[in-house]
Amino acid sequence: MASPLISAAELDAALKGADPPTLLDIRWHLTSGPEHPERPVGYDDYLRAHLPGATFVDLATELASSPSSEQGRHPLPTPEDFAETVARWGVSGGQELVFYDDLGGMSAARGWWLARHAGLPARMLDGGLAAWIRHGGETTAGAAAPPSGTTDPAGPGWGHMPVLSADDAAALAADGVLLDARAGERYRGETEPMDPRAGHIPGALSAPTAANLAHDGCFRDADHLAARFADLGATPGVRVGAYCGSGVTASHQVFALAVAGIDAALYPGSWSQWSSDPARPVAVGPLPDGAD
Repeated sequence: MASPLISAAELDAALKGADPPTLLDIRWHLTSGPEHPERPVGYDDYLRAHLPGATFVDLATELASSPSSEQGRHPLPTPEDFAETVARWGVSGGQELVFYDDLGGMSAARGWWLARHAGLPARMLDGGLAAWIRHGGETTAGAAAPPSGTTDPAGPGWGHMPVLSADDAAALAADGVLLDARAGERYRGETEPMDPRAGHIPGALSAPTAANLAHDGCFRDADHLAARFADLGATPGVRVGAYCGSGVTASHQVFALAVAGIDAALYPGSWSQWSSDPARPVAVGPLPDGAD
């Protein structure tokens, strides 16, 4: 299976080829607001510098539907809404999409996951904007008009990636491997800056996404990632799933698992949905079942 990663050098060569990929910039941060209230989070960063021709993607409105306690902070968009988004990106039939950000792929992975869920060819720029600049790649400022594409007006497909409901996640934590992609202190219940209750899904294993990356913000190699996940019981053929706070960085975990050759399901509602339901049990502490 081809790697879902593309290096800056590979991307540079692809952009000079006969069928260049569509570039999509997802500059989004969990705890920061926009510099200007009328603009999406990350858009001002995009205006300052982005890969030439890249289209800005607003994670909150284009890669998610409206938040609710029942569905979580970043529910998946509907197939119809995502089809409209893809049409805005100007994607031509069969054209590869390359997503990037400035945070080690933590937000770009959501775009990659949704594109794959819709059956579209997609990869992620390893190391994001910083890797592109280190390579010597040019950047441009200001807004870029999306290219004119020939996407089927009916939109892309849907349902190509496995998805977990809350009940599915509970079952997987009991008889498979469910990975909690949040920082360790949130898993342990020591702090919870975003959601109603602190802790983790009983039976889930702590696997912070930061460990997927090297110091330069690029992904660790496939062998390193495979060894990391094997230590958690996640190996090819085992039922594996991932969640986080709202299903965004869990996409990064699914991506890292794909790099390691392991298929994994995403729980989109994640902790924001689970912790909002008082009927759902919560475990705290360093152990999966919350025991001392």
